[in-house]
Amino acid sequence: MRLLKNLLTGITKRRYAKVHDVQIKFVQDKEKKPIMDKNGKLHLRTSFHNQPLSLHGTSPLTGFLRTGYCEAPRSDAGNHSVAGIVTNEFLDFSAARGNDLRQAGLTDGCKWCLCVARWKEAFNARTGDDDRKVPRVVLSATNKRALEGATMEELKKFAVNEEGK
Repeated sequence: MRLLKNLLTGITKRRYAKVHDVQIKFVQDKEKKPIMDKNGKLHLRTSFHNQPLSLHGTSPLTGFLRTGYCEAPRSDAGNHSVAGIVTNEFLDFSAARGNDLRQAGLTDGCKWCLCVARWKEAFNARTGDDDRKVPRVVLSATNKRALEGATMEELKKFAVNEEGK
């Protein structure tokens, strides 16, 4: 009888695995090393000069992955690879096309990783090379995926240094 009772009790009694505390930490890559994908190709933190990307914007925190870098993994369908310095004119232009970046907290002078297609749209709609509708581009922080939607010459035409000069 005791054997039967132990067998029945053992069947109905649930046993759970012991779980230890797990910590997940986000570690910022302070050395700015390029990140390689599983095929060994550089794609996340590489500028179109094949150099490590410069940090672009931290207030507000920019980038598809919100790291401050214009990382553009293949999962980023919008290709947020252009390191732009936005203007009020560009913010108006973008809002008129359904993407009001002011709702994300952007104001004139903010550094933001822009979709290459929207940057190119503003570039094509410009009235001249001094048109403030086209955001200035920080080349050292612009991902090489920007070349999928704009030429190097187009990006260089609106290039500035990291301070925006």
